[in-house]
Amino acid sequence: MSQFIKLVPDTLKPLREVNPMMMSYNVEFAEVTGGTFWKAYTPEQIAGTEEFHVEPTSEGIAAMYKDLMQVYAPIDLYNEKLRGLAKELGPVWVRVSGTWATKTYYDFDGTTGGKVPEGYLNVLTKEQWIGVLDFVKAIGAKLIVSVANCPGLHTAEEPWHPSEAEKLFSLSKEYGVPINAAEFTNEPNMMEETGFPKGYTPAHYRRDQDLFFTWLRKNYPDCICVGPSTTGGDNITFGKGSSDKQGGGIEQLMSNTCNCDDLLNGTTEPLDVFSYHYYNGVSERLASVMPDAHWSAEDAASEPYLNTALNFCRTYIPLRDKYVPGAEMWVTESGDAGGGGDTWASTYLDVLRTLNELGGFSSLTNGVIFHNTLASSDYGFLAREVFDPRPNYFAVLLWNRLMGTTVYDTAEPIREGAHIFAHSRKDGKDGIVYLIINNSLTDSTTVELPKAAWRYTLAGADGNLRAAVMTLNGQPLVLGENNALPELKPEEQAAGTLELAPGTCTFLVM
Repeated sequence: MSQFIKLVPDTLKPLREVNPMMMSYNVEFAEVTGGTFWKAYTPEQIAGTEEFHVEPTSEGIAAMYKDLMQVYAPIDLYNEKLRGLAKELGPVWVRVSGTWATKTYYDFDGTTGGKVPEGYLNVLTKEQWIGVLDFVKAIGAKLIVSVANCPGLHTAEEPWHPSEAEKLFSLSKEYGVPINAAEFTNEPNMMEETGFPKGYTPAHYRRDQDLFFTWLRKNYPDCICVGPSTTGGDNITFGKGSSDKQGGGIEQLMSNTCNCDDLLNGTTEPLDVFSYHYYNGVSERLASVMPDAHWSAEDAASEPYLNTALNFCRTYIPLRDKYVPGAEMWVTESGDAGGGGDTWASTYLDVLRTLNELGGFSSLTNGVIFHNTLASSDYGFLAREVFDPRPNYFAVLLWNRLMGTTVYDTAEPIREGAHIFAHSRKDGKDGIVYLIINNSLTDSTTVELPKAAWRYTLAGADGNLRAAVMTLNGQPLVLGENNALPELKPEEQAAGTLELAPGTCTFLVM
């Protein structure tokens, strides 16, 4: 059904101020060291003309990884194209973490000769970490990490100790790029499956998180303590969910999981920031064994799909209020699908979800969203190795350039064809910036403008939602000569009525 929207910018009431670096991103630890990560989809699978399917085996998901993963060399964080595009996004937080961070040995004196010590999964060299620090400094970012907590460091009954963490923090400080924030570990509610010592329990985790933050505050008091960085549990449903009590969702990946309360109830060292992870579900790579945790491309513009990120936020707000009242809430991993992203993650189709998450999150709370990732796998803002920007890159670039930090109540209910968000202007001038997402794929949305505005309308090239190229007011967004960004030029829109085509996202600057 077609929607009609009447904009009334002069009567909007402010909701809150939000973090100016709300749109941030991850650089996977496995990218920094090199290692296994998700195989890329074929161009035909991305376009939706070839089905992606992996036959499940009786040996379980782990046995399938050989068909889903490949070994990648470390990312080149000195690449001028990568640095230039990252810097254009403006001041951000860069999170260097992930499952590999929990199991990586810091070989800063070169004693291992490249051989991974027993109980670890990988080795980080001094040169690789300095590459991270140089990257963070070059783009004017802030750095958040998590640290090792694996069988190579200690057993479950032995308390965590800072021998490895001290290497990371001291080198960063001495190099002049200190670590600004830290989570103890990545996705701790998965327990052993995230890399913890054998027999590790929530009680062990609570003990060790307190030890880490006590050590951190004593030795690096300016570092922000963030946690618990959970994924799943807490009555969160990945994917469409299932009436089958036996599952079929992401729970199959996590046989020994716990909830946020298990990780935080009884801890004595307070957090500064509350964090969690959000994905809409799992990608096609894992869909054959977890069908109820996967959304099809046909659902990617639907109300239930787009509401998933906001349901995660609504679920965690009471937990934030319980354990860190008044604090910011950080989504330290965010993306369309665990398992490297869906086949359409690198296309225009995922822009609707990305912009809806940013708009919806800021209407509910204040914090930072770390998109997974900057330049790894199909959900990366940039294509791996070649670093060509994908549609989501240009979408968040516009968000960061246009949307200010004051959030307003639009008084418009979210509904198909009319996802409406309003912020102050990023340029500091008086006025309002509206973001209107018409997620109807069949009907236009009519907008009544009380005054002239600058219009930025995003769409898939040639009207194709799964296009690898996005258009701005009909012009393709691609890099020019010497990797120059295209001009993000608006069109002047007169007061009166404006028709927003199906499946488009529009910024209106008044």
